[in-house]
Amino acid sequence: MRKATLPLVSLCLGVLLNVQAQVPQTEKAPPKTVIEQYDQVIESSGNYNNAAKRYKVIERPKLDRYRKQLTDTVIGLKSKITTLNKRIDDQTTEISGLNTSLSSTQKNLESINLEKDSMNFFGSQMSKGSYQTMMWTIAGVLLLGLLLFIFRFKSSNTLTRQAKRKLEELELDFDDYKRKALEKEQKLGRQLQDERNKLLKASKG
Repeated sequence: MRKATLPLVSLCLGVLLNVQAQVPQTEKAPPKTVIEQYDQVIESSGNYNNAAKRYKVIERPKLDRYRKQLTDTVIGLKSKITTLNKRIDDQTTEISGLNTSLSSTQKNLESINLEKDSMNFFGSQMSKGSYQTMMWTIAGVLLLGLLLFIFRFKSSNTLTRQAKRKLEELELDFDDYKRKALEKEQKLGRQLQDERNKLLKASKG
């Protein structure tokens, strides 16, 4: 029994001696962080040595004050965390809205670019490249048709001139033939008349 109470009595005596040995000190600047407050509590606490072990004797009011400060700090940090989480949620919502707006803007821009790069051809949208290709194809076909028409026109004109020239030659040949036939007819008529005159003279003689 005496062995069990001896350390307890020694602890009490040490606490009393430590309290009496403390000299009032000037107050330091209040600590700012929880760690500083913890260090201040430890530094301002008394020491108690029992054999090879060392103990700190902390006054209950200081421990209560530290507990309250620690609790206030935790509450403040929780409040800051809540505020920051709300801010993060708000920013996430805002970013989501901006992404939606950006997506809509990009779609509108793509639609505008598509309309700018396309042409309305008989009610259907065609890209400018396809439209230009089609127009150049049509122009090429029309030009080819025009060249073919000009070629055929020139060919027909040449044939027409040749036909006219041959017709003129035929008309000249026909006129020459008619003239020769008329001369021949007149000559035959004169010869026939001469023969008649001869027969007439012969019959009278």
